[in-house]
Amino acid sequence: MLEFAILGLLSESAMHGYELRKELGTKLGPIRAAISYGTLYPTLKRLQLAGWITQAGETPATADEVPALTSRRGRIVYKITAEGKERFAELLAHAGPETFDDAGFNVHFAFFARTDRATRLRILEGRRRKVEERREGLRNLLARATERLDAYTLELQRHGLDACEREVRWLEELIASERSGRGPGRDILPPSTGTAAGEEPGPS
Repeated sequence: MLEFAILGLLSESAMHGYELRKELGTKLGPIRAAISYGTLYPTLKRLQLAGWITQAGETPATADEVPALTSRRGRIVYKITAEGKERFAELLAHAGPETFDDAGFNVHFAFFARTDRATRLRILEGRRRKVEERREGLRNLLARATERLDAYTLELQRHGLDACEREVRWLEELIASERSGRGPGRDILPPSTGTAAGEEPGPS
């Protein structure tokens, strides 16, 4: 998923590592905490070896861009190659089961504006099925184990169920909008818990 996000951002403009991490944080929301420099730079190296990105030179590093205890030398700028654009297009059109999971859905949804409507619908419908399965699992757990759960665990499970129900409603609204050809409107807001942005709604 990180590969997909990096290629997507670099297809918009060339960036150095600090800019990429900042934009990934903006684009991907809650899962940005998992994107450290220790994760980002090995991925950039791998994308270079694959021929999907290349170095476009260096830019001077300013004081506010340099993480603590690191060098202030110039930042390497990365840009996408023609092969990288082809790879991004392939990933953009992909709608496999991994795109229904929390992290996969979050990343693909971030690039929905550049995804064709048929693929958007497949991902949204797959995500809805995924969350509905999670919702049913929580319902069954609550029905079977209410007497065995302490009050706080029970409340956490109810919170998870509520988050699933809100996300299903949100997804249904998005699917209806996509099918009508309108696209999402300002009245269609993501679930407030952030479950559609890569967070688990609660233990299941």
